[in-house]
Amino acid sequence: QVEEALKGGATFIQLREKNLDTDSFLKEAAEIKELCARYHVPFVINDNVEIAKEINADGVHVGQEDMAAGNARAILGSDKIIGVSAHTVEEAVLAEKNGADYLGVGAAFQTGTKKDAGNISHETIKQICEAVNIPVIAIGGITHDNVMELAGSGICGIAVVSAIFAAEDITKATRELKELTLKMKDSTCIS
Repeated sequence: QVEEALKGGATFIQLREKNLDTDSFLKEAAEIKELCARYHVPFVINDNVEIAKEINADGVHVGQEDMAAGNARAILGSDKIIGVSAHTVEEAVLAEKNGADYLGVGAAFQTGTKKDAGNISHETIKQICEAVNIPVIAIGGITHDNVMELAGSGICGIAVVSAIFAAEDITKATRELKELTLKMKDSTCIS
């Protein structure tokens, strides 16, 4: 499935596994890391700095409750990508100050993938984009049908799960969503 998304033009892969034991997680992470390397696409681990370090992933994405960006940076080193989830302007500014390379902001729309995610307004997304100087990626409930609603917000990209992996043709769904995102994306965003 990940390779099908890569064939369709996915530009960044994050592995998010909440229910795997460590050995299974390590095995899956190593396989996906190798796959992403073949396609020259960055690969990060969600929430698990130790596994990111162990497999030498390109980086890690952490939530507000997981670990400050500065702590992740200290563990992984200056050459790794550190992404941080943000839901408010204050969280976004602090994450940037602590060394985040990009922000994941949302949930932009209602999502079934993350049960504890509350929606944030598109106005808040726009305010976050205006408050920081690092790329902002919209997350949460984004589909082919609603991605254009994010136009003008200042985001640099989107993060999706179901919009691609629930599709019958993952490669086609990825390609189409990427085309829509490029149309929607604010040309002034930092990339």
